[in-house]
Amino acid sequence: MPPEVRFLPANPICAELFQVPVWGFVYPWEENVSEPDVVRPDGAEEPIEPLFYPSNRLGFDAPMRWLRLGWHDLVRAKRQSLAYGIGLVLFGYLVTGLAWGDGNTLALFTLAVAFILAGPVLAFGLYSVSRQLELGRPPRLGVCWMESRNHMRNELLFALVMMVVLLVWARAATMVNVFFPVGEDPGALGWVEFLAVGSAVGSIFATIVFSSSVVALPMMLDRGTDAITSALTSINAVINNKGVMLLWALLIMVLTLVGFATAYLGFAVILPLIGHASWHAYRETVVRAD
Repeated sequence: MPPEVRFLPANPICAELFQVPVWGFVYPWEENVSEPDVVRPDGAEEPIEPLFYPSNRLGFDAPMRWLRLGWHDLVRAKRQSLAYGIGLVLFGYLVTGLAWGDGNTLALFTLAVAFILAGPVLAFGLYSVSRQLELGRPPRLGVCWMESRNHMRNELLFALVMMVVLLVWARAATMVNVFFPVGEDPGALGWVEFLAVGSAVGSIFATIVFSSSVVALPMMLDRGTDAITSALTSINAVINNKGVMLLWALLIMVLTLVGFATAYLGFAVILPLIGHASWHAYRETVVRAD
């Protein structure tokens, strides 16, 4: 039997600020237990969250369908999506300008990799926009901020894990240079070996990042799961749909390269498109709750 839920009026000022309904909901155990009218049902226990959630089997037409649905969301919420995309583009220019101004051009490659790793976290607001559209609500950036704040702990934990992966990735790249000294001329065969080893090392870390994040952040938003459960669910989904997820990763990589090729300008549209499409990827991939 599901736990009893009582509806209580929310703060009208906050409701007006974020343009959300005035009525919110609280579970009995989230209130002051000393209230005489708060009674827990007999035997009511908080449900135990599974280690990970099952996934559906997907067809190879799924990635293109996600992009079409993502584009549909972008068109329906042009103002919110483009504002989000332009903000990320300006942030990219700022970080690039700081690195370029210090003369550390090598850091630009590291920043590009970090940008790709942080993409799922940065797109959290876009997942919220798609979720609002799916629920039939008018998309509002205030709601995006509120939902992001409510899941801040898991977002930060996930971002921390991604940062650790980035640091290990950078160390592994440094170790590759040990076997291929920069000051020597390795010749054509040496360059081929260097690129092959570097690409192999990079692909390992890219696979780890993609597998653990492809549906993790949208799932946190939709179901309120913790970072570990979300990441394990994402990994399980990739294992069950290897070919489809590889195609999805390639499409994301191509779109990302287009964004870099346009000096970041294309990201104003590409990032919202990928963010909205990632929401639909989650909705089709993870088995929906009853």
